[in-house]
This record gives sequence, C-alpha cells and structure tokens, in this order.
Amino acid sequence: MNSLENKIQNLKSQIKNGLIVSCQAAANSPLAKPEIIAAFAETAVQNGAIGVRIDSPEHIRAVRKIVNVPIIGIFKIITAESEVYITPTFESARQIADAGADIIAIDATFRNRPNNEHLAELVEKIHNELHLPVMADVATFAEGENAEKVGCDFIGTTLSGYTSETKHISEPDFELVKKLATLSTSIICEGRLRKPEDVKMAFKCGAFAVVVGNAITGTDWLVREFAEATPKKLHIFNHKTTM
Repeated sequence: MNSLENKIQNLKSQIKNGLIVSCQAAANSPLAKPEIIAAFAETAVQNGAIGVRIDSPEHIRAVRKIVNVPIIGIFKIITAESEVYITPTFESARQIADAGADIIAIDATFRNRPNNEHLAELVEKIHNELHLPVMADVATFAEGENAEKVGCDFIGTTLSGYTSETKHISEPDFELVKKLATLSTSIICEGRLRKPEDVKMAFKCGAFAVVVGNAITGTDWLVREFAEATPKKLHIFNHKTTM
C-alpha cells in the first residue's frame, strides 16, 4: 500500500459515520473573514464534528492552524468561461493543497471545465502531484459512476439541485444517495440537510458521512429565512437593496 492509499484509509477511518461541517460565507458577507471562518470550524469540532469543508486557500490556512480534523478543501472561482466553479482547475487544487487541505473537492459534473481540462486528467494530477485524495461533487448517478471510473476517492451529492438537469430538486437528494451507495466508492451526503432527522435518513440510505452547512454555519441564510417570516419582510429587503 503506497502513501496515498494509506492517507485515504486513515481519512476514511476518521470521517466514517460522522458529521462534517461546511464553514463558509458568501464573499459579500461580514462573516467572510479567515478568523471568523476559523472560529466556526473550531466551534464545530468542539461540539462533535469530525471534519470541516472550507473554501479558499486563505480560509483553509486559518482553519488549519487551529483544528486537527480532516479539512475538505474547495476553491470557488466563478468565470464566464464555464459553469464549473468548485475547484475548477489543477492550479486551484494546488493552491488549496498548499494551504493545508486533506481532501480536494472538485466539481465532477459532465459540464465543460475551464482551460479545456478533463476530469480524469485532473484527478490523476491531484493524485500524482499533490498526493491527496479527491472528493467528486456530483449531481447525478451517471456523474457518480464516471467519478468512480476516473478514480475519485469520495463522491458527494453536493451539486444535486444546482445544475440545469437537477434544478427541480429542492430537498435532500436521498434517492441519489441510495443509488450512489451501490458503488464501491465512499458516498458523502451533502446538500440541504436542515435537521438531525435528515442526517439520520442520509445514513439509512447508505451515506458514509454527511456534510451540513447552512443549517449550522449559514448565519446569513438563517437570518433571511427568519426575516422572510416577519410582517416587515418587504421593508427589510427593500431597505437592503437601496443601500
């Protein structure tokens, strides 16, 4: 067993049957500061999370300084060239690897990638040059099958509901988890898990681990949800748009 295989097995033993908390904030949020994201991550770990999912090299570095649990690293880069924005290129993967990520999560949908990079080549380069495992963020079973074929080490349901083919899905995609669980690759359920019952259901459907984001660390989203339920909701949002 080589060093990468050892690393993958160790990571699997650490995250199996556990909660991974996605600690992120929109770029325009007051929370999108390294020290705040790091505090979210530290709080998550202190209260039972066995891993965290962090966006951008800057935030990963801050989190790496204070937590010892596995970090699933991503780097969101939006371009006009492609719909793919979750760690879209090898260069973006290299940057989050250098920052301290333990697992590199990438968009593994069938959509065209920037720079005409191909998924199989990207996975191979991450394995061979960065010596890190890859988590494939997919939206469909066919994409999950392909991710396994090209050698991804984990498959996440992250993008179900966020592609043109799956935009009708607005709840946790447990059916996708069930289908993906028939593969030999470890499946991570991620996307719209809003309550503990959703987490329990994910594991019943065959998830290896779960990722929860907005329901735990999505302060901006939570405030909007509650504000929307008040009689003043129109005043609140209209005021915000005029600032």
